[in-house]
Amino acid sequence: MPSAASAAVPPVPARGPSRDAPARLARSASGRLTSQVPELADRLVADVLAEDPSYVEFVPRDEFWESVRDSLEAGIEQMAQRARGERLDLSVAARIGRRRAEQGLPLESLLRCYRIGGRVVWEALIDVVSEDDPDALAVLLRYASTVWHTIELQSTVVADSYRRTESELLRRNAERVRALLDALLEGRGADGGLANAAAAALDLPEHGRYAVAVLRPPRRDPGLERPERIGGARFVWRMRTDTEVGVASLGDLDVAGVVEALRPYVAGEAGVSTVAEGLAGLGRARWLAEVALGTCRPGERRIVRLDDHLPAALVAAQPELAALLSAQVLGPLGGLDPGDREVLLDTLATWFDCEGSATRTAGLLYCHRNTVFNRLRRLEQLTSRSLHRPRDVVELALALDATHQSAPAPAAPR
Repeated sequence: MPSAASAAVPPVPARGPSRDAPARLARSASGRLTSQVPELADRLVADVLAEDPSYVEFVPRDEFWESVRDSLEAGIEQMAQRARGERLDLSVAARIGRRRAEQGLPLESLLRCYRIGGRVVWEALIDVVSEDDPDALAVLLRYASTVWHTIELQSTVVADSYRRTESELLRRNAERVRALLDALLEGRGADGGLANAAAAALDLPEHGRYAVAVLRPPRRDPGLERPERIGGARFVWRMRTDTEVGVASLGDLDVAGVVEALRPYVAGEAGVSTVAEGLAGLGRARWLAEVALGTCRPGERRIVRLDDHLPAALVAAQPELAALLSAQVLGPLGGLDPGDREVLLDTLATWFDCEGSATRTAGLLYCHRNTVFNRLRRLEQLTSRSLHRPRDVVELALALDATHQSAPAPAAPR
């Protein structure tokens, strides 16, 4: 499909003298206008800057003048092409649209320039015809629609080219931002000027205070967008294969406040790191957040702050050792009926949560406190561990955490 820049404008069929006269007038007037292009460019630049002085903040004045000259020459030639029934060459408008988008000039300013240019060309055309043949002004009026249609085509092409270029630049910039954020989260923030480049691209302080949250939602919702600001902290989000990573710029906030602010936005499990000093520390913070996430049971709605669950985090960070510990300590329970085994483990977990209170444990499990004691004694006999020996208690607690954790351990940053 041809682009707008090369769009063919169908020739104007000859229908007799009434159609020939405007064509002849256009051909003769275009030659006169071409000789006046430098003066017309001066006038057009002055008129544009009078209405939009900020134009030269984006486009150097010399370049602006040259592009105006090129555009005027192209527009005059297009009027002659139209009169001859030829295909219009709109490549100059396409080139200018691309260039102005790259320079960041607002599209409104660019289109205003073309509107002013149309007025300048039309007024110059009237002057030329008035000087050469005042009686031909009536003929010129019949040609007005062709002149303004040509100017409209230029504006359409320049706007389409601008928008395409702007979209491409935004896509490239988004890809660059994602690549820089990924590099930081992978632990490459100390490499050269990466942290500095990322600070500029992400609009974040290079040496600020940060925390990383890793969320594992129960299902993927492609349309879900996390807010940029939560609880006073600014977040930058990155979607990964099965998790979402949020980098929180804390400022003067603490991690506990961010965790509480996150709760309404977490439908599954989440892990939150400790404070990282500077963008260069995001790789390790991401790893710590993933370790915290690894302490969650799959399917539970819970936010784990790493420094509140360090023993469980130790287990999550060393899955092979954790599996060995679980097998050694709780292995004897493997011969039990699964339901019986689950009852013993659930009782032990609840007893830990209740800080060793059999009464509170019984209340939560809806059983008699003596039932709790009986279950715990049976567990002690099967594991050859005593809940009265601190070292045994540590082993049982860590083994229980290892049993509940099933997610693979995250890779530590390089």
